[in-house]
Amino acid sequence: MKLTKFEGNPILSPNPVSEWESLAACNPAAWYEDGTFYMLYRAAGHDAQHRIHIGLAESRDGFRFRRVMDRPVLSPGDNGFDAGSVEDPRLVKFGDEYYMTYAFRPYPPGQYWKYDYDAVVAPRHNDYTPKCLRENVGNTALAVSTDLRTFKKVGRLTDPSLDDRDVILFPERIGGKFYMLHRPKEYVGPEYGTDAPSVWLKCSDDLMTWNVPSRLLLKGREPWERKVGGNAPPLRTREGWLMLYHGVDEHHTYRIGACILAIDDPSQVLYRTRDFILEPELEFEKNGLYRWGVVFPTGNVIVDDTLYVYYGAADQYCCVATANVDELLQFIKSNSR
Repeated sequence: MKLTKFEGNPILSPNPVSEWESLAACNPAAWYEDGTFYMLYRAAGHDAQHRIHIGLAESRDGFRFRRVMDRPVLSPGDNGFDAGSVEDPRLVKFGDEYYMTYAFRPYPPGQYWKYDYDAVVAPRHNDYTPKCLRENVGNTALAVSTDLRTFKKVGRLTDPSLDDRDVILFPERIGGKFYMLHRPKEYVGPEYGTDAPSVWLKCSDDLMTWNVPSRLLLKGREPWERKVGGNAPPLRTREGWLMLYHGVDEHHTYRIGACILAIDDPSQVLYRTRDFILEPELEFEKNGLYRWGVVFPTGNVIVDDTLYVYYGAADQYCCVATANVDELLQFIKSNSR
């Protein structure tokens, strides 16, 4: 089974008349409330530094989106921890507040698609400079909003010594604690039980202090998932937490798998697909900024019996794919080892 791609994709493309989003509009967080679908998307213009922002779009049907504002809802700070980029948002809601995790860098990454895979511009410093500055390491922070139009930056969530992105909050407390998925690239080797970057799980009492040791949740095992990372916030279903994740193969192609986690203990993987459910097939999915094929969901919602998955295509466009929730859950169970 594969997710059904909307025939009108991409649903959001770069805006050529807007300086801050003329090159890319991709990797959207998603939310559905009171009959409206919201996308908070990563955006960038043609500047050589490639500063990255987050914009907002809305839709009544989940497919046809319009931009809401002519400015970003979140931008890099002028001289702060996230002065280089704010990108790849993931969104949940607790009470009447929206909580958005976002990846950031202390310096703009430069036009990374012209470099080797997973490489960015890093300023030169001496050996005493902290690694996060010396190597322009990607990390994750939290921002809070009551209206999805203005955000308060709360601060860094993850260890500054790690390259730790794909940080995703669960949308509910579990056993009184908050849970996050994350993907520290340095957690590799015999002492970590994995040979490549993987998905880890940790918990917190207050959303800001995450000092409990992480637990390895998912590591690559199929040929299409040499390394893996989380994608969109897990969704509560009758079978457990439905969670999407990406696998990257030896050619750097990104594909999407799915798993089901136990509701009361998300460290338990009940089922996990052997086969991917989404892959780059169309020209703009294989030849955007990235040339090796990328589909990258950062948002998903369930409305009635339909799962809407919002994904970035090749770091340049926003797209959507759908599935019947019950059919997908049954496929995950039947396709699991």
